Amino acid sequence: MSLRQGRQFLAIPGPTNMPDEVLGAMHRPAVDIYSGGLPAITESCLRDLKASFCTSGHTFIFAANGHGAWDAALSNVLSRGERILVLESGRFAPAWGDAAAKMGIAVEVLPGDERRAVDPAALAARLQQDLTQGTVARFKAILVVQVDTASGVVNDIAALRKAIDDSGHDALFLVDVIASLGCMPFEMDAWGVDVAVAGSQKGLMTPPGLSFHGVSEKAMAAHETADLSTHYWDWSAREGVEHYQKYCGTPPEHLLFALRQALDMLMAEGFESIHQRHALLAEATRRAVLQWGGKGDALALNIIEPGERANSVTTVLLEERHSVPLLDYCDANCNVVLGIGIGNLAGRAIRIAHMGYINAPMLLGTLGVVEMGLQALAIPHEKGGLQAAADYLAQAVPVERKMSAENVAADKPPCRKTCCC
Repeated sequence: MSLRQGRQFLAIPGPTNMPDEVLGAMHRPAVDIYSGGLPAITESCLRDLKASFCTSGHTFIFAANGHGAWDAALSNVLSRGERILVLESGRFAPAWGDAAAKMGIAVEVLPGDERRAVDPAALAARLQQDLTQGTVARFKAILVVQVDTASGVVNDIAALRKAIDDSGHDALFLVDVIASLGCMPFEMDAWGVDVAVAGSQKGLMTPPGLSFHGVSEKAMAAHETADLSTHYWDWSAREGVEHYQKYCGTPPEHLLFALRQALDMLMAEGFESIHQRHALLAEATRRAVLQWGGKGDALALNIIEPGERANSVTTVLLEERHSVPLLDYCDANCNVVLGIGIGNLAGRAIRIAHMGYINAPMLLGTLGVVEMGLQALAIPHEKGGLQAAADYLAQAVPVERKMSAENVAADKPPCRKTCCC
């Protein structure tokens, strides 16, 4: 007996659900890379990426996933033997640091807690110590992620920037926004970020394979002396006048068609509305998990502090004897695919993503299947998680009555005819 027939609900933190309009945008022939409207698409995407990053700086597009964009960021601003500080809050910042180590960079990790955000005070203290080591030995860059999709934490980028400034340190500030851009506020210029690294397959609703940089003038100046810069990743070459130079060769045409459509949809919705939508759906998810967890500890939110919980993914602690069967049940019986626990949480967690192209019915459907699985598998929990999520959204989303001036005056319900309204 299965209820699996029907559209799959993909609730993993990337790749995320893609709109039909984005998929449809790719269903067209290839075009000339030197004309055919493609240069204009590139120009418009680079412009709208600036708006997405909230920067007046430079933007770049790479035919690569997020790990490729990590390498690109490192190689464009660093030289062999230089030191960097990686801020741990889960799996992905240390993984970025591992990539740097393989490139000949000296990496130090500021230890963190997989259930907490990075502590700005700890960062300031470490940077103040670093200032006593002499100019040559100082950290050249600081690496952090805004959202870690393994732990489900969101780091306060503005607070971390303030800690850097208060310490008097001049290190470059590199921020991975792969799991946050298009989901929650990110203000590159206002927060003093030097390099922002993003990917296409999460909040930007585009197939995997594209990644992006937002780059400050300070980072461009560092690029001039970086000896790790390579032909493919080089920012300077990608600012060449020929269109193919933007991609160091043939542009990823069909992914660009998809990106252009996705950006059109994001711009039409507006980033303030996008951020509100994600905040509402995230909180509804957390309300459900908190209800399921009840007074026990068999099922709990991984991130302890409410203000440090990401609005793009929720990591739920669950013993392996429960997490694996629950994941399998939801997929095999209802075609709902949840995220597995990864890194230190492998086998000890499930992840519910609520990022990108998602609305209330999609989320409530996912939560309903999770609750169904908890009950079917006799996993200890308190009932009512789905109801808690629905109750929260009912209270948080106001009733809107759209009425014409005539109907308002007459206190009549709005006209539903398409011929006149």
